[in-house]
Amino acid sequence: MAREESGAAPEEKPHTNEAPRTTEYEFNGPVGALGVVLGLPLTVFALYFACNAHGCLPLLSLHLLPQRLPTDLSSWISLDALGVVVAWILFQAVLLLALPGPEVHGVKLRDGSSLTYKLNGFAAFVVSAVAVGGLYFAGALPLAWLAANFVQLAAASILVSFALSGYLYATSFAPNRMLALGGNTGNAIYDFFIGRELNPRIGSFDLKEFCELRPGLIGWVVLNFAMAAHQYEQEGFVSVNLWLVCAFQALYVADALWFESAILTTMDITTDGFGFMLAFGDLVWVPFTYTMQARYLATVPDAPTSLSTAMLTCILLMKAVGYFVFRGANGQKDKFRTNPQDPSVKHLKTMKTERGTQLIISSWWGLVRHPNYVGDWLMAWSWCLPCGFNNILPYFYVIYFGILLVHREIRDEHNCHKKYGKDWDKYCGIVRYRLIPYVF
Repeated sequence: MAREESGAAPEEKPHTNEAPRTTEYEFNGPVGALGVVLGLPLTVFALYFACNAHGCLPLLSLHLLPQRLPTDLSSWISLDALGVVVAWILFQAVLLLALPGPEVHGVKLRDGSSLTYKLNGFAAFVVSAVAVGGLYFAGALPLAWLAANFVQLAAASILVSFALSGYLYATSFAPNRMLALGGNTGNAIYDFFIGRELNPRIGSFDLKEFCELRPGLIGWVVLNFAMAAHQYEQEGFVSVNLWLVCAFQALYVADALWFESAILTTMDITTDGFGFMLAFGDLVWVPFTYTMQARYLATVPDAPTSLSTAMLTCILLMKAVGYFVFRGANGQKDKFRTNPQDPSVKHLKTMKTERGTQLIISSWWGLVRHPNYVGDWLMAWSWCLPCGFNNILPYFYVIYFGILLVHREIRDEHNCHKKYGKDWDKYCGIVRYRLIPYVF
């Protein structure tokens, strides 16, 4: 949700389906891409074994991590877990196809066409919640099983993400496929990672938009509540700390799905190819690392189970302010991109570029160039603070996310400078700060 450029009105693009050979690498090229492909799965497992029911290793004791790794194959791989992962993805696909929802057009592509998307993500979220909750309370769905088989589920999801990435890379060579401008280097490792095809589809079923918002994002919420079920079965209660994390993150996911149309103008959809980077992020990284706080609170023996009034107030305030900034900035940008004449954004001051587009230079987007990132990061803190201060590992998300947002900001700045040229320099002279007013 954070990978977005500064607000600009839609623009006409040249009518061409040609994909010139990509000459610029990101992520330090093929070597960096290979490192990410190999390193991300290891990171997912390392986070689990470094912090679980046996306790969290201190940073200075992480060298003991190999001693915690199981030696039996059944602790890593399970056909039951693979079946659950595949069934969940198929269930979400059925909901996309079966539930009603408006059909809208995405942005214009290089050939002048625009793809149609069916938007029923929030309905799918509600149906999923009702189905999972109903089956759990009826005694037909042992949610705590998900917590007990976390590693096997993660391994199964990793296998699925690699299989999907291989399929995406292979099918991108079929005739009449629109390739992403950044994914046609000719280097197999890099293109597999970054993604060759821009919007791969099976018929009208858009694989990228589906994976971005459905299996992993909704699965993240399900895994969180599986952790709550685990704590209830083990301890007889669910702590206020865990309730806060589950509620905050469920709100975040519900917001993304309620405003589903907003993703159609983000870089993930309009610019990036669909390869391992997005497939792994959507299906593995989000559900199995973003659940770190819930897993910590539910399974680690010395995790806190209560909050002082002062800390609770601080956390609630941080969440409220973060969401206010995040939703206000994103809502304003999305409305301006889709309808610059809407009364809610018509009054905004803008700067016209030589490309014919307008850049917002007032309100949220006049304070800093990426205000939505700031709100996103504040919310990240509200997710981690309920974990207390016994160990730094539950703060992995806020640390990682801060680094990620700075990287995205630098990437956005680079892309915007290429896109707007001297107009971007002029814009930066007006909106001087990137993330924090008067600081950075």
